[in-house]
Amino acid sequence: MPTSPAAPSDPSPPRPSRRAVGRSALVGMIALIVVALMAWSIYARALQMTFGDLRERGENTLRLAEASLRGQLARFERLPGLLAEERAVRSLLLAPGDQALVGLANLYLRETARRLGASDIYVMSRDGLTLAASNFDQPHSFVGGNFAFRPYFRDAINGGEGRFFALGTTSNKRGYYFGAPVDVGGIVRGVLVIKIDLDEIEMAWASNDLRIVVMDPEGIVFLSNRPDWLFRALAPLGPDEARRTRETRRYANAEVGVVQAVWSEAQGGFSLLQATADGTETEYLLTQAEMADAGWTVIVLSPTAGARQQALLVVAALLLGLGAVGFAGLIVWLRRRQLAERIALQAATQAQLERRVVERTAELAAVNSALRQEVEERIATEARLRDTQAELVQAGKLAALGQMSAALSHEFNQPLAAARNYAENAGVYLERGQVAEAERNIGHIIGMIERMGRISRHLRNFARKPHQKLRGVSVAAVVQEAQDLLGWRLAQAGAELIVEIEPVDLCVTAGAVRLQQVLVNLLTNALDATEDAADRRLHLSARRQGDMALLCLRDHGPGVPDQVLARIFDPFFSTKGVGKGLGLGLSISYNIVRDFGGTLEVRNPPEGGAEFVLRLRAAEADTPSAEAAE
Repeated sequence: MPTSPAAPSDPSPPRPSRRAVGRSALVGMIALIVVALMAWSIYARALQMTFGDLRERGENTLRLAEASLRGQLARFERLPGLLAEERAVRSLLLAPGDQALVGLANLYLRETARRLGASDIYVMSRDGLTLAASNFDQPHSFVGGNFAFRPYFRDAINGGEGRFFALGTTSNKRGYYFGAPVDVGGIVRGVLVIKIDLDEIEMAWASNDLRIVVMDPEGIVFLSNRPDWLFRALAPLGPDEARRTRETRRYANAEVGVVQAVWSEAQGGFSLLQATADGTETEYLLTQAEMADAGWTVIVLSPTAGARQQALLVVAALLLGLGAVGFAGLIVWLRRRQLAERIALQAATQAQLERRVVERTAELAAVNSALRQEVEERIATEARLRDTQAELVQAGKLAALGQMSAALSHEFNQPLAAARNYAENAGVYLERGQVAEAERNIGHIIGMIERMGRISRHLRNFARKPHQKLRGVSVAAVVQEAQDLLGWRLAQAGAELIVEIEPVDLCVTAGAVRLQQVLVNLLTNALDATEDAADRRLHLSARRQGDMALLCLRDHGPGVPDQVLARIFDPFFSTKGVGKGLGLGLSISYNIVRDFGGTLEVRNPPEGGAEFVLRLRAAEADTPSAEAAE
């Protein structure tokens, strides 16, 4: 084919100057700075909004926590003074050595604690010795203990109200203590104390993200919904705080630790706490309230990670929006620039394209002519291949018929001889007037004729060229016809064909005659393979598997050697001796099944022998019988 002369190179657009490049870089840098400042401003504003929502949530939680604490304290606030007026308490303090009065006071205090829901109630003398207690019968009884060092005792013995939160030195349990003086005859003779448990309130504060803590006057956490901060200060204790904690033995023998925390202020007046616990650093937004009557500080710590992430998402969303707008503007600018370049280049390239079109037209005409000729040759070749394949299929069937000719002659001669005998006997019966016996012989003759007609019909269907149209074909009918054709061979070989079809009305998409030829080829191949085998049984099973039908033919022969498995479906490949076949049966069967849209495989089961597996699409029967399918 002639080669066209090389065309001149296309004109290229002029390159931008260094000044233009520098100007573009400067503009881009300024734009990045502006976008960064804008992002920072948006982030700061969004963070203030999310921190505001976080503080509002913390304040709501704080109000609930403070109200629950105040309600629990108010419930028991006046009870010590009332119980101090009871006769059992006053009598005990007048005669502290009377064991009868001690027993009565113990029982009274235990019943009163149970009714009030208090943790413990006990009575102390002026020197701080516990005379009677509600837990007198418990392993860690307060009776005999001296708690004069506690502030609630000192305040109450001086005529005031004792209030104190501490970790019990005997029970080792946290509690809030209410103390009241017991005045008998104008003299304060002892103190009555009620200890309440605040664990239920602490359990009610359970939260996955918020941290609620209550600090004593020294800044030590004694209540928290997170136990890892209990008995730890949020700042190092000063000398005075440490001394007061030791003197009052507020936390008994528990070790008071310090949470590594850094306090800071964020824009907008938000208090932040950067705390490190168990190697993990967490930032909290702090909300707090003072309970002056109890001397406590209630703090709600809200993690700020979610708020910062939300602010970042707002910035990201806005930047994405700005980026989308900028990208759209860039696309418009690039399109306009490309359009201008195209217009500039179009005039320069139009003449060149016209010349090349003329040159290439002649070349394409020659190429099209050559391609047209090649296509025609391919079509003719494919037609010849299809005809050859059909002729090979027909030749395979005629070869099978030739192999069956001797046995078929026996199949026809035997019924003919029997029919002759039945006819002669019928004549004799008629001469004797034995009409019933003659009619029975005539029925036998009709049966023999039907048998020969059935065999002839199977042979005619097997030998004719099939149509290409596929339809629903009954598997049972095709298997029966194949059995009728090969009945002589099965009997001659002493073989037994075991057929299992489930369901009985199973149908596949195929051609009846071609599917029958496939089964005849596979059965013939199995009979040849088991010619010298001790077990001559053949198993033919068919079952539905989803949208497919699975047909399996298994023999008990020597199986297929591994080196033969890869070539067993190749044309003209055969392991039989000379004169026992052309090696086309399995190849023809493989192509027929592929035309049906199915697959044909062979494998060696672990139990021995060979198994051919035929997979076809399941279908509904289209015709009354398989004989009329093609």
